[in-house]
Amino acid sequence: MGAFNFIIFLGFTALVAWLSYKWTRGTDEHHSDGYFLGGRSLTAPVIAGSLLLTNLSTEQIVGLTGQAYTEGVLVMAWETLAAISIVVAAILLLPRYLRSGVSTIPGFLRERYDEQTKTATSLLFLSGYVIVLLPIVLYSGALALSTMFNVPEVLGVSDTAALWITVWAIGIVGSIYAIFGGLKAVAVSDTINAVGLFLGGLLVPVFGLMAIGGGSIFEGLRVLWVENPEKFEAIGGQDASVPFATIFTGMMLVQLFYWGTNQAIIQRALGAKDLREGQKGLIIAAFLKILGPIIVVLPGIIAWHLFQGGLDVADAAYPRLVTEVLPFPLRGFFAAVLFGAILSSFNSALNSSVTLFGVDIYKQYVKPDATDGQVVGAGKKFGVVLAAASMTIAPFIANAPQGLFGYLQEVNGCYSIPILTIILVGIFTKHVPPIAAKIGLASGVGLYILSQFVLKPFVFGAENYPHYLHVMAILFVLNVVIMLWIGKTRPMQPAYVARDSNAVDMTPWPLVKPMGAVIVLIVVSTYFIFT
Repeated sequence: MGAFNFIIFLGFTALVAWLSYKWTRGTDEHHSDGYFLGGRSLTAPVIAGSLLLTNLSTEQIVGLTGQAYTEGVLVMAWETLAAISIVVAAILLLPRYLRSGVSTIPGFLRERYDEQTKTATSLLFLSGYVIVLLPIVLYSGALALSTMFNVPEVLGVSDTAALWITVWAIGIVGSIYAIFGGLKAVAVSDTINAVGLFLGGLLVPVFGLMAIGGGSIFEGLRVLWVENPEKFEAIGGQDASVPFATIFTGMMLVQLFYWGTNQAIIQRALGAKDLREGQKGLIIAAFLKILGPIIVVLPGIIAWHLFQGGLDVADAAYPRLVTEVLPFPLRGFFAAVLFGAILSSFNSALNSSVTLFGVDIYKQYVKPDATDGQVVGAGKKFGVVLAAASMTIAPFIANAPQGLFGYLQEVNGCYSIPILTIILVGIFTKHVPPIAAKIGLASGVGLYILSQFVLKPFVFGAENYPHYLHVMAILFVLNVVIMLWIGKTRPMQPAYVARDSNAVDMTPWPLVKPMGAVIVLIVVSTYFIFT
């Protein structure tokens, strides 16, 4: 990429690190609230920026662009429908979390059910982060940066060696943020990078459209629309990666889990200074999320037009497009914000893992009388071990299957839907007992694994089996019915009563519902436009 762009890359990355340090110096990182929740001081812009950067990383940018290259605008469902689930989280879920004063989702489940349910959920979250999320983020990020900076040629090493070097470089920098800086350092660096990523992410389709339209964005858009009508059909058939019917079944469940109950995401809102700031931050994030297809879907369609569908590997569409259309002086800046996106997803998941271990495992089972400082210290040590393990595992994903984004969504169903099930039943019922939550978790995990990894490949065959999002919806309904039946036959005594911790001001944001309604209308309208 050249010495000039490498200098730009280092300069922007160093600026983010310096600003993060400067703006978090006053936070008490030696106690649980300070380290895990940023001292419950996060404001709406910080929450929104951190949410989006935690979500948006290389496996999503590269993966969704690759799917859009193949299938067109129909994959926008992963982005636009997320906005609706964020609205639901802001109105229904966040008030319950903040009122209880918990720092983790498993902590909320302890309040509602019991310690065993909390521990089982923490272990499910940790297993998902360790086995899937952290190594995948490192691998996909390292692959992108190694390619953009041509690391093998620069260092004179093999592709495999370059991958190992880049993985460990990303992992070490991300670990410093996540382990030694706490949530506030993660959130502040995310916010700065969010601005850069949105600007850089918008530049790619802008210059792509100009390349198609002979210097005119609008002419490029017209040509793209007229010459590729099949790529602008939002209704996917049964053989699509996102069939239209799944929008009304498992898609919304996956989105609600991710944005409303996933520890790595919702932890940003749990650190809000009050309910008003938390809800405002989520709504801002939802509005910005609607713009997501411009950054991760439109480039795929542009790449299809420019390269005439000639790429052998769909996931190569984004890096190839960046190389072809982005002006040379901007590539270093874009590499820097892409690096920020990689770091964000990695250090956010790592920080959440540290939180889960320190609060829900160490404090509960290893040293119940541990002080706040000891809990934070144990969490940091665990984070170091976890980061090293992830950095060691990541390079071995080089032989992972194609279509990694969809594959990850399917694998994540092992724990996402069972956890969502027991949280929603716990919030909206008072008599369902702890035993029902344990059965719901075991049934949800076991039946999903049986369905997707035994029945689908070995009994029925993938081509004759329901889409995994439909399977998620079926198992969700089944496990809700099981839990409600247990609650009816063996009701919890006494009935659950939500505790008010008075941790933060619970005055809601007056505009949360009107703004939420506007977001829903915008999302629905996009399907009428692209049908």
